[in-house]
Amino acid sequence: MYTTLISAEQLKHLVHDHKPLMIFDCSFELMKPAEGDQQYERLRIAGAVRADLDRHLSAKDKSQAVNGGRHPLPKREVFAAWLASVGFRSDMQAVVYDRQGANYCGRLWWMLKWVGHEAVAVLDGGLPAWEAVNGPVATGPDSPRVPSAFQAGEPRAVLASTADVLKHLDLPDQTLIDARAPARYRGEVEPLDPVAGHIPGALNRPFGENLGPDGKFKSPAQLKSEFLQLLGTRNPRSVVHHCGSGVSAVPNVLAMEIAGLGRTALYAGSWSEWCSDPARPVAQG
Repeated sequence: MYTTLISAEQLKHLVHDHKPLMIFDCSFELMKPAEGDQQYERLRIAGAVRADLDRHLSAKDKSQAVNGGRHPLPKREVFAAWLASVGFRSDMQAVVYDRQGANYCGRLWWMLKWVGHEAVAVLDGGLPAWEAVNGPVATGPDSPRVPSAFQAGEPRAVLASTADVLKHLDLPDQTLIDARAPARYRGEVEPLDPVAGHIPGALNRPFGENLGPDGKFKSPAQLKSEFLQLLGTRNPRSVVHHCGSGVSAVPNVLAMEIAGLGRTALYAGSWSEWCSDPARPVAQG
């Protein structure tokens, strides 16, 4: 069972051995939402199911959502129903990938844990790594799937709400880590949300810092060293990750787990939900 990362070679072996497996293509472009579907149809891992951030991994309306923000999480039963509709089963190994440095596939990795499915891994290096080992690919639209009876189980991921973050703000039992780019964190620019800045007390670790020049995650030892340096005397178990809308924070969640620092919490509403209420404090700089 793969629960954090899987290499392209390891995935090839799973495919070759006909193990119960479902691969998800989560490619997405934030400023061009239709581009992910086009990328999928142009080239994908053979057999991969399309998982779109807007259509499948975010709530379509407030009645289906568990939080606010730009990409609200759908209720667990709503997400489980989508998994069942594409034929996903509880005995399957899930593998998720994208073309954007694990920015979007991490969302599905986390959500599968959240509905109780532990056997899910991110393809290290994404589609380029698969092409580098001459893995089989496909083109064109997806084909219909035979539905399954998949249902959500006990959550295996930790979800923090705005109320949780507020309750523990400035207390030593909570350490916020913001995965956005430094200029957005500092409040110098804000291209997406109505307020610039960050949650007071939050540390900054842009999600891309988890990857090496080859587009793959850094070694567990290097990730551990970098996170411990960032945290200083703070307890790794106190960490709550966030970003703009709860998506690009997940590579930090994954990286801490790869580093052996445990499965830390995700504030899925993130900055976009936090800054929607002017009564909530904002820091800059």
